[in-house]
Formats: sequence, structure tokens, C-alpha cells
Amino acid sequence: MSAVSDMRTEAKQLFKIAVAAAEPAQAVQKALAGASLSAQGTLYLIAVGKAAVPMMRAALGNVKPHAQVEALVVTNPENAAQIDGCTVLQSSHPVPDAAGEAASAEVERILSNTTAEDRVIALISGGGSALLPAPVIGVTLAEKARVNQLLLGSGLEINDMNHIRQQLSRLKGGGFLRAAAPAPVTAYILSDVVGDDLRAIASGPTVSPIGTKASARKLLENARIWDDMPDSVKTHLSARDATMPALPAAENHLIASNRQSLDAMRAACPEAQILNDRLEGNVADVAPQLADIFRTLPQDEPAVLLFGGETTVTITGNGKGGRNQDLALRMALQDIPGDWVFLSGGTDGRDGPTDAAGGMVDSGSHTRMSAAGVDPEALLANNDAYAALGASGDLLMTGGTGTNVADVQIFIRR
Repeated sequence: MSAVSDMRTEAKQLFKIAVAAAEPAQAVQKALAGASLSAQGTLYLIAVGKAAVPMMRAALGNVKPHAQVEALVVTNPENAAQIDGCTVLQSSHPVPDAAGEAASAEVERILSNTTAEDRVIALISGGGSALLPAPVIGVTLAEKARVNQLLLGSGLEINDMNHIRQQLSRLKGGGFLRAAAPAPVTAYILSDVVGDDLRAIASGPTVSPIGTKASARKLLENARIWDDMPDSVKTHLSARDATMPALPAAENHLIASNRQSLDAMRAACPEAQILNDRLEGNVADVAPQLADIFRTLPQDEPAVLLFGGETTVTITGNGKGGRNQDLALRMALQDIPGDWVFLSGGTDGRDGPTDAAGGMVDSGSHTRMSAAGVDPEALLANNDAYAALGASGDLLMTGGTGTNVADVQIFIRR
């Protein structure tokens, strides 16, 4: 098993490189290129998302001396940290809570007090959608949380989920810009979505919405969860879209992405190939597709294959896990010849509502699960990948990374 052990070590190292390539502070510093941030009036810095703390620290380091500044961070508890000269608020992810609603109100208060002489710098990263719920009038926070739970288990792609969330929030889909008008807004954005659609990252607080109420309703109907929606949500999404004034302009800058992390792994391992930088779809479909690829590889040649994106999982059981753990477990159950290692992990260090970043399985994982007395197929059927991977020692544990550029997958055969 020494060869497998070496491959597991290599996969872990490549994953660390992927995470390091998306280091938020460096991305902000590079984007600002040493420029001094200032405003005629007040400079407002608002950072929202899992990477909010390092992004804010980098931005504050570029503020012009003696500038009048008000700074606010909204992030999840695991990534929260004290910052001198900045208010740091914590709220829940992935399901919104009362703290998030209060944080939303504070963001709205700050933005609504701006003038044309002020300037707003928005630092946006993944997770911001749940962290700033701000439900529309008529929809309660509890109802918004229920919608989020249904979306997370629906199998919908992240862009479609954020399309729906935008229509149920005051701050998403350009809400920052409407609240801050007439102050100019510049956003620096770290992407956690496939294709880097700025409208989908944190549900697009500084860009136009993806669609309309009608198109959001259609998505829910197609996912067969419309009937499960709270009545208030049905009422809101069934109403005609109001005629709104043109969205104020903003400068939006993409500063880090999943593709950059894949490129960093390939640079560290020149023999590696990026096979797919938009890996999407339900893990139940993705796993056999990947296995087919791996089975066709020449047995006598080494291979390092890289993938990036964000898959989905349909929840039918009551177990514990996430899309990366589910994908890793499904790969462990595939018939792939030879010795190999497969890693699937979230670059934020958190896969679903668990403390694992994902899973790393190998050609002996299924045997170890059986030896541990667990039935991996039964656990998979109950969406309990965490238990199966825990039994075989295949949970990928990194702790919170402070960044978030979606997921990466690594397959190694030596």
C-alpha cells in the first residue's frame, strides 16, 4: 500500500496548492496594485462571505492615510476574526439565521446613508448569499430558511439556486447598488461558481439579477419543489415583476476563481491534465462518468487528472455528508482497475453541514469500509457519506480555509 500512501500524500499536497492559489488577501492586493483607497467623503468598505476577513484586511492596508473610513465584515463564525478599525458580524451558513437578518439590516443602514461624495468598496466571496438573507417584504426569515433547505436538497445547480434567492432578497441581484445610490460602488469578487458568472456569486449583490420572478418559479416547478414552498414565497413569485429604474452602474472585478486554482495545480505538477473545469451535475451521474474515463486510461502509464466545478446531490435520506463526500464515496464503489486515489474537496474546507472538506478514497477504500463493519451502499442511500468515509479513514479534514472557489477533484494513478 506504500504506492497508494504516496499518491494520497500527493493528492493532499495538490489540494493545498489549489487552496493557496485562491488566497483572498493576495488576490485583493494584486487587484489593487498598491493603489490608495480614498473618497471625498466617507470610504465604506463592506466585505461579505467566507473570505471576508482576509479580503478586508488587505483592503484596509491600502486605505489612504487619514481617510474617513467605515468598515464592516459579515462572515460565518468559523472564519470570523477581530480586525482593528472594523466591525465584524457573524451569521449562519448555509441556512440563514436571525444574526444574518440583523447583519443585512446593518449593511442596508450603511449603504442608505451614503452620498455622491462617498465611495463604496464591496469585497464579495462565496457564502454571501446565506450570510445576508434580507428577505423581501411578506416573507419571514423562517420561511426564507425553509426555502434554502429545500434548495440545498433539490439537486439544482448553484446558479439556479442563486437565481431563486435573488428574487426573495432585498440585497441580492444588484441590491447593494440600489441601496448605495448615488455613491459609486467598486466590487472585488472571489468566484465560487462554475463559469464565474458574477450574477451568481453570493447571488450578485453588485450586478443585475439572473432572471425574473416568473423564471424563478419555473425553476422551482421543474425541480418539483414548488408545492413545498411557503405560501408567502408562492405569492411573491406569482406576482408580476415591478417596473424598476435602471440599476446604477458599478465596477466589478473578478480577482480569483476555480480555474486559477486548477492552473496552479497543473503548474506544480506539469504532467497533470485539466480534464474539465466545469464539472457539474448530480453526483449520481457524475461518478460513473468519471469512472468510465479512469477505466480507459492506459494501465502502464501514470496519470494525474484535475477537475473543477460544483456538483449537486439530491437528498433523500437523513444522513450526514455533502456533495464532495457523496462523490468520493460513489467513486470508492466503482470498479476501477489498479491502484489509484481520488480526492474531491471544497476549497472552503467545508462540505455541506459537516466539518469535512470532502473525501479522499483509493482502491482499498471499499475493502476498509467492509472490514469496519459498515455497508457503504446503505449509507450512500441514506445520504450518510460522512459515516462511510469516516469508517475507512477517508474524510478530507482541513478546517476552514478562509477562501472559497468551489470544488476541485484529483485522480492519481502511478
